[in-house]
Amino acid sequence: MPAGLSPPFEVALARPVSSFLHPVSLPGGVLYEPKWDGFRLVIVRDEDVSLWSRQGKDLTRYFPELIAAAELLPEGVIVDGEAVVWSDGKLDFDALLRRMNSRPSTVARLAREQPASYAAFDVLAVAHQDTRPLPLRDRRSLLTELAGEWQPPLHLSPVTEDETEAGEWFATLVQSGIEGLVAKGAGQPYRGGERDWLKLKHRSTRDVICAAVIGTRERPEQLVLGLPAGEELRIVGRTSPLAPATARTLGKLLRELDGAHPWPGQVKPGAIDRFNRGGRAAVDLTLVDPIVVEISADVAMTGGSFRHAVRFVRARPDLELAEVAADAFDT
Repeated sequence: MPAGLSPPFEVALARPVSSFLHPVSLPGGVLYEPKWDGFRLVIVRDEDVSLWSRQGKDLTRYFPELIAAAELLPEGVIVDGEAVVWSDGKLDFDALLRRMNSRPSTVARLAREQPASYAAFDVLAVAHQDTRPLPLRDRRSLLTELAGEWQPPLHLSPVTEDETEAGEWFATLVQSGIEGLVAKGAGQPYRGGERDWLKLKHRSTRDVICAAVIGTRERPEQLVLGLPAGEELRIVGRTSPLAPATARTLGKLLRELDGAHPWPGQVKPGAIDRFNRGGRAAVDLTLVDPIVVEISADVAMTGGSFRHAVRFVRARPDLELAEVAADAFDT
């Protein structure tokens, strides 16, 4: 492969935005694509086939059905895209996660029962030639030509230059599990590790229960959130870091609990961050008297927990804890 394209390598990234201004201004005009709810996966077709995550991890053994399909690609090709699993017409992220914790025999069974598909949206090399310096419009033409004879599970991710069509995608594709849209500059090169793209995710507001914080009760740094699960209050995630003014205001509302608390004072990192489990050190919680808070979250959830940190919107001391439902999402 060309210099700098021997895996693992950095992939291009997108930075989140709260809205797309009309028209979005990006070099060379804008191409809109769906924001898939799956695993970012780079297919490297050299003498053999290997699959790589955005963190540079070798995921080859987890997707035997994609390996078999990618063997039909010509040698010297590197394709960037997303691995997804469909269940009952909707993207199923949990099905992908099950593969990551499975033995080879189980992976083979899951590949048969819930096969993955691949949505390709960029190409980094063709015929052993580095295509990253080319503008996206030219890379897309190469990818379209490459995909001309593809068969499932390999697919070409759709793209549009039409803002109206992109808006329709954003409004309607969420029902199938599409997270939102990605906007890319048609004149941009592919820059690994850089956030040149824009991503707009569907977000919803909902009421949850704050029963602990990271930091002090008077100056909380982040809120630890829960939802009812039967008779228990289950930890489902955390907020992003609070602004100083917000922390001061919340500190005046939070109270020390007089009596037993539903949570321990120390938890594993995975308890508050289901998907990003970096680090092994336990997390200290400052337990508080539970209150209702309103948060804003994207639609991505795993196992009933928020996959990413959520945004604090406001405290809701006017609401009783019993009014918070596990499945009440206000979209």
